[in-house]
Amino acid sequence: MADRSAPIPFGGRHVQDRAFRYGIEHECALLHADGRFADYTDTTFDELQRVIDGLPEDPGDYPDLRVGDQGIKRKRWYVEGYERFDDHGGLVRCDPKGIEVRTRIHDSVDAAVGALRADLARLDGALAPAGLCTAVVAFNPIRSEYAIEPPLNAWERGHRLGSPEERTAHVHMSTYGPDLNLSCAHLDAAGLVDVARKLTHYSPWLVPLSFSSPFRDGAPSGELSVRTAVRTGQRPAALVFLAEGDEQVASDPSLTQQARIPAEVGRIEFKAFDACPDPALYGELLSLLTGLVLDETLGGRRTTPDAAAHRHVARAGLADDEVHAGTGALLDAAEIALAGRAADLARLDALRERWTRRECPAVAMLAAYEAGEPVVGLRRA
Repeated sequence: MADRSAPIPFGGRHVQDRAFRYGIEHECALLHADGRFADYTDTTFDELQRVIDGLPEDPGDYPDLRVGDQGIKRKRWYVEGYERFDDHGGLVRCDPKGIEVRTRIHDSVDAAVGALRADLARLDGALAPAGLCTAVVAFNPIRSEYAIEPPLNAWERGHRLGSPEERTAHVHMSTYGPDLNLSCAHLDAAGLVDVARKLTHYSPWLVPLSFSSPFRDGAPSGELSVRTAVRTGQRPAALVFLAEGDEQVASDPSLTQQARIPAEVGRIEFKAFDACPDPALYGELLSLLTGLVLDETLGGRRTTPDAAAHRHVARAGLADDEVHAGTGALLDAAEIALAGRAADLARLDALRERWTRRECPAVAMLAAYEAGEPVVGLRRA
């Protein structure tokens, strides 16, 4: 459903002067040393947790990073998976899908990208003795679905059915993507909700720049982003975190959530991009999002993602002339809004070059596969 509410302007003449802060959460897929894809079927939580245990812990991270109820998220790196509980809510096991790497909140895009690069390098160094390495793909190329076995018990049903995101948490066991986080100084709750609706509306023209999941069940799927085709409609495209007492938007999937720690208040998360092999692309996409937050011309608004539009772009990508033009219009709007922000404009220029070439990571992955090269655990016979 489309919203007809008018855009909420910033109100000042110098929107380019508004301060932003940034963070990146990146989900890593894993490969065994022999090139096989690694997931919950042949890799245990304890095996991966031993790798995490060997990585440094920085107490200075914790004002920015949420630890979580089970204490699994103690560091910038943590094992990402699906948690199972007993009848009284005690943690029984966690089936791992991979490892998430997340940055602190930084005052610039470059600082966030640099921090991610450094921590990915540290992770690969720690994984090597365990016979593992990180890989980038946005959908499990071997197994399409994660089966919840055994079925949820009564406590788990109460826990998992409490929100749209908990109800669909099993979907993320097959997908790998980033949360690109940004916050804008002095943006109130109404402004945050408006930004979330804007990004949700324009998501189908944003996501093709990142597509990196062309495989399904061991072979090319005919889509550039299986992740986009599978998750959209069930999971949010954009989510904003509001302060306690701010009015939440009732929607499925969620558009808003109450901040769980003070550092989350005012955070804008864009969640629909595929995992990207080059952190520089995350930086370019963050600059694009910055421009769209500052923009006061684009009128489209939605509370929930357009699943049909996402499924179309998941297959067609930027090769579709209408999709390509729609993405170009967003680049144009962001460029105007970013006037005076030289670093953001430079990154946007690099992103525009990718757009001109109709490029996304999935195209290169498919070309390597057709050439007989190994790609995320697959190789053409």
